[in-house]
Amino acid sequence: MRRLLLVAAAALAATAGAALAQDTKMSFFVTSVGSGKGADLGGLKGADAHCASLAEAAGVTGKEWHAYLSTADVDARDRIGKGPWVNAKDEKIADDVASLHSDTNAITKQTALNEKGEVVNGRGDKPNRHDILTGSKPDGTKIADQTCGDWTLSGAEGAAMMGHHDRTGLDESAAAKSWNSSHASRGGCSQEALKGTGGDGLFYCFATN
Repeated sequence: MRRLLLVAAAALAATAGAALAQDTKMSFFVTSVGSGKGADLGGLKGADAHCASLAEAAGVTGKEWHAYLSTADVDARDRIGKGPWVNAKDEKIADDVASLHSDTNAITKQTALNEKGEVVNGRGDKPNRHDILTGSKPDGTKIADQTCGDWTLSGAEGAAMMGHHDRTGLDESAAAKSWNSSHASRGGCSQEALKGTGGDGLFYCFATN
């Protein structure tokens, strides 16, 4: 009995150690699910809370999470901390804000994982979910009138700029391969409109600390 108790205690300690180790790693992910209300994320506050909730459910605690989203008054690049950032498999995405917004970032379909460490469907998969909400230009600054009312609209009005997490589009243009600024939504900000061009209301989350 004593031996069994010692084995059980060791297993619990190992599990706790693994959870603690994960807490110090993942600092970037694509949300596995959106709000369910299209581009209505409850504003930046709601989007940030969604990031934190998903990270905590995945066992990552002790970090402050911000959604990579611009608004009429805020640039996405200014709200994600200084880096570096790694995904759930401890693969580096970028060292800092400058490298994140350069050709040296490591965002691909294989590295832009969700908080569970899973690959997110891209172009060619069914359903395609590669359109990621950003409201941003390629340099991470805001783009006018393409934030779905600063992430509060879910109907036929408005539009959201989106990027392709898999860096793949209809052609070989820079926009088609952009992770954060490929094209605007068509038909509004509803879940149906986002799905219509290959999205699902997903967005990027970064740990700021």
